[in-house]
Amino acid sequence: MTSLRDTLQPYVSDGSVAGAVGLLAHGDRTDFQAVGTLDAEGTAPMARDSIFRIASLTKPIVAAAVLMLVEDGKLAPDDPIGTWLPELASPVVVRTPASPVDDVVPAVRPITVADLLTSRTGYGFASDFSLPAVAPLFEDVQRDGRHPQHFSAPDEWLATLARIPLLYQPGETWLYNTSSDLQGVLIARVTGGTLPDFLAERLFEPLGMTDTGFVVPADKRDRFTSYYRTGSAGGLELVDAPDGQWSRMPAFPSGAGGLVSTADDWLAFARLILAGGTIGSRRLLSSDAVRQMTTDHLTPPQRETGELFLEGQGWGYGASVDIAPIEPWNVPGRYGWVGGTGTSGHLVPSTGSVALLLTQQEMAGPTSPPLLRDFWRYAADH
Repeated sequence: MTSLRDTLQPYVSDGSVAGAVGLLAHGDRTDFQAVGTLDAEGTAPMARDSIFRIASLTKPIVAAAVLMLVEDGKLAPDDPIGTWLPELASPVVVRTPASPVDDVVPAVRPITVADLLTSRTGYGFASDFSLPAVAPLFEDVQRDGRHPQHFSAPDEWLATLARIPLLYQPGETWLYNTSSDLQGVLIARVTGGTLPDFLAERLFEPLGMTDTGFVVPADKRDRFTSYYRTGSAGGLELVDAPDGQWSRMPAFPSGAGGLVSTADDWLAFARLILAGGTIGSRRLLSSDAVRQMTTDHLTPPQRETGELFLEGQGWGYGASVDIAPIEPWNVPGRYGWVGGTGTSGHLVPSTGSVALLLTQQEMAGPTSPPLLRDFWRYAADH
């Protein structure tokens, strides 16, 4: 029978990745494998506590943090975000998605907290990157997430975003990424603090996620993986080293993809969701909030707009929700997402299982690469 190591090792052996960490969990049982090395030079072996840039596996964590503020009574799903983000209190929308950026109409209603949570603010990426209103969004505020030090501080970032028209009316359809960054800014504005501090206090410390954050301290960088893309001539091309972009706190802590973490840290978060928001005797989220997180909120037309990213899946809060069996490993109710740094984290509430794969190899596009798909096939069989 094929083992998890048998599934992962060929991709290290053929040079596709420098290393990988795979973890399957069901209750107290775990199937774990670390293969390869922290970098292409083979400086140190990959290990269970290796630290990775988890990219968009940040999104469900930040969505959970927003829900904590809802349960604190600090905001409500129907609240206009303009209460805290006045820069977006009166947005304009391009007349049609294909219209020039100066052909705009007023938004028919305010953007709400619920729009943020479901990624239906009107900001973000659709399947067509050539649309005129997408270019300034991509170039001016959603620049390369591999370089968090290149982003402006939240107030400046938000002011720049406010000058860009919405691609769709608020609530009209699903668009990728920007809503999660806005969630991070919202958390900071509502609390009067910072996103890193709120996540540390309300999630990371209670869950024991000691290696999760927006920066890797010097005393942990010997466990921090190097990050690669496939070079133009093949082989691994270094994008970021352990002493690079994550060696100091960024001006803009990205709620869409800024966190680093380990397999066991992300597993702790997944188990919180599987347990209905409770860790030990302490409740961090209500069971209703967890149900809302893991429930698909999209209509079929809204899913079609984001088909390039969703690949037939729905969307809850901060992550996708499988609505029908789709190969290689999609089961109705599976909740989770993938990260552009080559990461994948999913949980299945009906079975109490978690499947997590961490690599340091950039994805070439929204479509999941062969290594992730082989890992999902293994997860489906085990």
